[in-house]
Amino acid sequence: MTIRVLSETVVNRIAAGEVVERPASTVKELVENSVDAGARRIEITMRDGGRSFISVADDGAGIAGDELALAVRRHATSKLAGDDLDAIATLGFRGEALPSICAVSRLDIVSRAAGADGAWRIHVEGGRASTPRPAAHAGGTRVEVRDLFFATPARLKFLKSARTELSHAVDAVNRLAMVHPEIGFSLSDGTRTVVRLAATQGELFASRLERLGAIMGREFADNAVAVEAEREGFRLTGHAGLPTLNRANASAQYLFVNGRPVRDKLLFGAVRGAYRDFLASNRNPMLALFLDVPSSAVDVNVHPAKTEVRFRDAGLVRALIVGALRHALAVAGHRASTTVADAALGAFRPEGTGVVQASGAGGPAYAGGRGRGRVPAGFAERAEAFHAPLPGLQAPPAGADADSGDTPDAADGDGADYPLGLARAQVHGTYVLAQTGDGLVIVDQHAAHERLVYERMKRAMEADGVARQGLLIPAVIELEEDACARLGARAAELAELGLVLEPFGPGAVVVREVPALLGETDAAGLVRDLADELAEFDEALSLKERLADVCGTMACHGSVRAGRRLNAREMNALLREMEVTPHSGQCNHGRPTYVELKLADIEKLFGRR
Repeated sequence: MTIRVLSETVVNRIAAGEVVERPASTVKELVENSVDAGARRIEITMRDGGRSFISVADDGAGIAGDELALAVRRHATSKLAGDDLDAIATLGFRGEALPSICAVSRLDIVSRAAGADGAWRIHVEGGRASTPRPAAHAGGTRVEVRDLFFATPARLKFLKSARTELSHAVDAVNRLAMVHPEIGFSLSDGTRTVVRLAATQGELFASRLERLGAIMGREFADNAVAVEAEREGFRLTGHAGLPTLNRANASAQYLFVNGRPVRDKLLFGAVRGAYRDFLASNRNPMLALFLDVPSSAVDVNVHPAKTEVRFRDAGLVRALIVGALRHALAVAGHRASTTVADAALGAFRPEGTGVVQASGAGGPAYAGGRGRGRVPAGFAERAEAFHAPLPGLQAPPAGADADSGDTPDAADGDGADYPLGLARAQVHGTYVLAQTGDGLVIVDQHAAHERLVYERMKRAMEADGVARQGLLIPAVIELEEDACARLGARAAELAELGLVLEPFGPGAVVVREVPALLGETDAAGLVRDLADELAEFDEALSLKERLADVCGTMACHGSVRAGRRLNAREMNALLREMEVTPHSGQCNHGRPTYVELKLADIEKLFGRR
């Protein structure tokens, strides 16, 4: 068979398959060009889901007439001043987007550069460009794409319905709009405006939260905490939803690196690790995080779609994200999302409207949580140390009335001085009713105390370390050489978590001690899981999760049980401890520990408003 060089047209069509996957890819690339051009208003129009027509118009810097022909040539770009790929400061830099789109469609560009006397137009069909000619245009650039994939009909067959393709384009536009709240965006399907985002002004955090609220919903803006941290030139900002505001999948997690929307497993793994203590395994938080890193510390030249990145110091990035999120959630204290109260109020309505399962206020949000396992044999006594009553929360003597002493009505004040109010009653031996200055708080006593005990145990582990249990016969575990090397390199960190191991030849490790909290455990399975996760996430997630599972189980079994009657002192002690304990707004399984109903909402239920 004779070797031959492919024609430029075929090469461009092959390359287009990597850059232009679907109409949304075209929209993304064109909008990124508009952002790089300094636009302050970008208008997108799509017809038939982008198959027949896509238009992106902006008021940016424009393209000079004598450069239009160069703009549609492969690997021609104005965004890379030199040849240094470590100094990329724009969304685009490859010079592939326009040529790739031209190769599979009929494309028209009309543009007027800033300060130019007139505009110019160029037409490209299937990769063949016409000569630029004068045109009428007020300013900026308008790109029109017709008959997308007409030159590659095989790709056209795999497109979804017009509605689905439009939804992908909406997602792409929304992601770019989150990064640039100072730019106005609109997206129309030819008959109606699907996206309309006005440019915002003011301080970055406020304007960005306004934009996030417009895209992710008002409930996110009302229940998000600000995230801001910096370490060694890496800066993380953004907003993260409270744990009680969650979803069944990760579709509401938006991650950006140097203003570029990315889908990176390292970043998603860091988010999962940060929320590990607060959410059930089948629930996902809502957040938008913006990571700014030195251009020399990240490689964005991984794939033509530019949605994948590689960090030179992945461990630093993960630690920054986990630390910043946990700090922000700790600062939130006992807050629970307002959607919990909305769902509770919805449950009061006869038709049941308003119950939002996806927000974590019930149903599947509670499935699969921790605390459902078994406490390892021999550790019940150790668990008791963490279950000491809270200050003022002493069990009544045998035979005494649980309601003896102060009664709920004996508490002075209306609760206005306390965020969670003053206890007024206990209902069904399970729920504490407290009066606040402007409403009512209902506390699940078992879930609340479970979180308090769990936080105690975590503090004790951090202060005293993890107790170890030596193996009578050390376990020799055979692994691949690279897995053994990964474990050996992190042996000191694993020892801090209670797992003591050391290399045992080129293809094995020997385990001498394991965390005592785990009781009888499968050392070989644990070590293999750790090796896999160190390769994927660069952190020992399995060991931390298993320790957290045991702590959660111990906390669950030792907490104030549902059905136990509490007197006023005990109930108020529980409320005061919740107010000063981070994360007390949800238990270890991700359930809310309390519901707050405002007086105005209660009055609406009775038609008083």
